[in-house]
Amino acid sequence: MDAVEPRERKQFMYDALNALGIPYEVTEHPAAFTVEEIDGLNLPHGELIAKNLFLRDDKGRRHFLLVLRKEKRADLKAVAAAMGLGRLGFASEERLERFLGLKKGSVSPLGVLNDGARCVEVLLDADLQELPGIMVHPNDNTASVLLRVEDLARLIRAHGSRVTWITI
Repeated sequence: MDAVEPRERKQFMYDALNALGIPYEVTEHPAAFTVEEIDGLNLPHGELIAKNLFLRDDKGRRHFLLVLRKEKRADLKAVAAAMGLGRLGFASEERLERFLGLKKGSVSPLGVLNDGARCVEVLLDADLQELPGIMVHPNDNTASVLLRVEDLARLIRAHGSRVTWITI
Protein backbone atom coordinates (compact mmCIF):
# COMPACT_ATOMS: atom_id res chain seq x y z
CA MET A 1 0.00 0.00 0.00
CA ASP A 2 3.00 2.33 0.41
CA ALA A 3 3.35 2.84 -3.34
CA VAL A 4 -0.26 4.01 -3.63
CA GLU A 5 -0.79 7.76 -3.35
CA PRO A 6 -3.29 9.00 -0.74
CA ARG A 7 -5.53 10.33 -3.52
CA GLU A 8 -5.65 6.84 -5.08
CA ARG A 9 -6.43 5.19 -1.71
CA LYS A 10 -9.32 7.58 -1.24
CA GLN A 11 -10.57 7.13 -4.81
CA PHE A 12 -10.54 3.34 -4.36
CA MET A 13 -12.91 3.77 -1.40
CA TYR A 14 -15.15 6.24 -3.25
CA ASP A 15 -15.33 3.85 -6.22
CA ALA A 16 -16.38 0.99 -3.90
CA LEU A 17 -19.11 3.15 -2.36
CA ASN A 18 -20.29 4.33 -5.79
CA ALA A 19 -20.38 0.77 -7.14
CA LEU A 20 -23.02 -0.13 -4.54
CA GLY A 21 -24.90 3.16 -4.93
CA ILE A 22 -24.11 4.16 -1.36
CA PRO A 23 -24.58 7.89 -0.75
CA TYR A 24 -21.77 9.60 1.14
CA GLU A 25 -20.34 13.02 1.89
CA VAL A 26 -16.60 13.76 1.93
CA THR A 27 -14.90 16.38 4.09
CA GLU A 28 -11.24 17.05 3.29
CA HIS A 29 -9.17 18.24 6.26
CA PRO A 30 -5.59 18.39 7.61
CA ALA A 31 -4.13 15.04 8.67
CA ALA A 32 -5.61 13.87 11.97
CA PHE A 33 -4.02 10.90 13.73
CA THR A 34 -6.31 10.58 16.76
CA VAL A 35 -9.95 11.14 17.65
CA GLU A 36 -8.84 14.12 19.75
CA GLU A 37 -7.04 15.69 16.79
CA ILE A 38 -9.99 15.26 14.45
CA ASP A 39 -12.31 16.64 17.14
CA GLY A 40 -10.11 19.73 17.28
CA LEU A 41 -10.78 20.40 13.59
CA ASN A 42 -14.45 21.15 14.33
CA LEU A 43 -15.64 19.35 11.23
CA PRO A 44 -19.25 19.34 10.10
CA HIS A 45 -20.94 16.27 11.62
CA GLY A 46 -18.04 15.95 14.07
CA GLU A 47 -20.36 14.31 16.59
CA LEU A 48 -20.55 11.32 14.23
CA ILE A 49 -16.83 10.57 14.19
CA ALA A 50 -16.12 6.91 14.93
CA LYS A 51 -13.37 5.43 17.06
CA ASN A 52 -11.67 2.49 15.31
CA LEU A 53 -9.48 -0.03 17.10
CA PHE A 54 -7.53 -2.80 15.39
CA LEU A 55 -7.38 -5.80 17.73
CA ARG A 56 -6.14 -9.37 17.83
CA ASP A 57 -6.93 -12.37 19.99
CA ASP A 58 -4.37 -13.56 22.55
CA LYS A 59 -2.89 -16.08 20.11
CA GLY A 60 -2.71 -13.61 17.21
CA ARG A 61 -4.85 -15.86 15.00
CA ARG A 62 -7.97 -13.70 14.74
CA HIS A 63 -8.08 -10.01 13.98
CA PHE A 64 -10.89 -7.56 14.60
CA LEU A 65 -11.67 -3.98 13.75
CA LEU A 66 -13.83 -2.56 16.52
CA VAL A 67 -15.91 0.50 15.58
CA LEU A 68 -17.66 2.53 18.25
CA ARG A 69 -18.77 6.05 19.08
CA LYS A 70 -15.85 8.39 19.62
CA GLU A 71 -16.75 9.18 23.24
CA LYS A 72 -17.22 5.56 24.25
CA ARG A 73 -14.56 3.64 26.15
CA ALA A 74 -13.72 0.23 24.73
CA ASP A 75 -13.85 -2.44 27.41
CA LEU A 76 -11.73 -5.13 25.73
CA LYS A 77 -12.58 -7.70 28.40
CA ALA A 78 -16.29 -7.23 27.70
CA VAL A 79 -15.72 -7.39 23.94
CA ALA A 80 -13.67 -10.58 24.31
CA ALA A 81 -16.40 -12.12 26.49
CA ALA A 82 -19.09 -11.15 23.96
CA MET A 83 -17.05 -12.84 21.22
CA GLY A 84 -16.32 -15.95 23.31
CA LEU A 85 -12.59 -15.20 23.35
CA GLY A 86 -10.03 -15.42 26.13
CA ARG A 87 -8.41 -12.03 25.65
CA LEU A 88 -8.13 -9.23 23.15
CA GLY A 89 -5.25 -6.81 22.72
CA PHE A 90 -4.18 -4.14 20.30
CA ALA A 91 -2.61 -5.43 17.11
CA SER A 92 0.81 -4.11 16.10
CA GLU A 93 1.42 -1.50 13.42
CA GLU A 94 3.02 -4.27 11.34
CA ARG A 95 -0.20 -6.32 11.50
CA LEU A 96 -2.24 -3.22 10.68
CA GLU A 97 -0.24 -2.69 7.52
CA ARG A 98 -0.14 -6.39 6.60
CA PHE A 99 -3.86 -7.08 7.05
CA LEU A 100 -5.47 -3.74 6.21
CA GLY A 101 -2.80 -1.89 4.24
CA LEU A 102 -3.09 1.02 6.66
CA LYS A 103 -0.76 3.08 8.80
CA LYS A 104 -1.39 4.13 12.39
CA GLY A 105 -3.65 7.17 12.40
CA SER A 106 -5.62 6.05 9.34
CA VAL A 107 -7.49 3.09 10.84
CA SER A 108 -10.94 2.80 9.35
CA PRO A 109 -13.57 0.13 8.79
CA LEU A 110 -13.15 0.90 5.09
CA GLY A 111 -9.68 -0.63 5.44
CA VAL A 112 -11.20 -4.10 5.33
CA LEU A 113 -11.65 -3.55 1.59
CA ASN A 114 -7.85 -3.91 1.42
CA ASP A 115 -8.08 -7.32 3.14
CA GLY A 116 -8.09 -9.64 0.14
CA ALA A 117 -7.98 -12.73 2.34
CA ARG A 118 -10.93 -11.42 4.39
CA CYS A 119 -9.18 -12.26 7.66
CA VAL A 120 -10.33 -9.23 9.65
CA GLU A 121 -13.74 -9.32 11.31
CA VAL A 122 -15.54 -6.01 11.82
CA LEU A 123 -17.25 -5.48 15.17
CA LEU A 124 -19.80 -2.66 15.15
CA ASP A 125 -21.05 -1.42 18.50
CA ALA A 126 -24.85 -1.59 18.61
CA ASP A 127 -24.97 2.03 19.84
CA LEU A 128 -23.92 3.15 16.35
CA GLN A 129 -27.39 2.21 15.09
CA GLU A 130 -28.80 5.17 17.03
CA LEU A 131 -26.79 7.63 14.94
CA PRO A 132 -28.00 9.17 11.67
CA GLY A 133 -24.57 8.43 10.17
CA ILE A 134 -20.94 7.72 10.89
CA MET A 135 -17.73 9.49 9.87
CA VAL A 136 -14.68 7.36 9.00
CA HIS A 137 -11.45 7.89 7.10
CA PRO A 138 -11.34 6.70 3.47
CA ASN A 139 -8.02 4.92 4.26
CA ASP A 140 -6.28 8.27 4.49
CA ASN A 141 -6.44 10.57 7.48
CA THR A 142 -6.77 13.77 5.41
CA ALA A 143 -10.47 13.20 4.75
CA SER A 144 -13.56 11.84 6.45
CA VAL A 145 -16.52 10.16 4.82
CA LEU A 146 -20.03 10.48 6.23
CA LEU A 147 -22.34 7.56 5.46
CA ARG A 148 -25.12 5.60 7.10
CA VAL A 149 -23.97 2.83 9.45
CA GLU A 150 -26.19 0.32 7.66
CA ASP A 151 -24.51 1.23 4.36
CA LEU A 152 -21.08 0.75 5.92
CA ALA A 153 -22.09 -2.74 7.07
CA ARG A 154 -23.52 -3.51 3.62
CA LEU A 155 -20.29 -2.42 1.91
CA ILE A 156 -18.17 -4.59 4.22
CA ARG A 157 -20.43 -7.60 3.70
CA ALA A 158 -20.42 -7.06 -0.07
CA HIS A 159 -16.64 -7.34 0.10
CA GLY A 160 -17.07 -10.72 1.77
CA SER A 161 -15.88 -9.67 5.21
CA ARG A 162 -17.70 -10.59 8.40
CA VAL A 163 -19.65 -7.93 10.32
CA THR A 164 -20.88 -8.57 13.85
CA TRP A 165 -23.02 -6.19 15.90
CA ILE A 166 -22.06 -6.27 19.56
CA THR A 167 -23.18 -4.45 22.68
CA ILE A 168 -20.34 -2.87 24.60
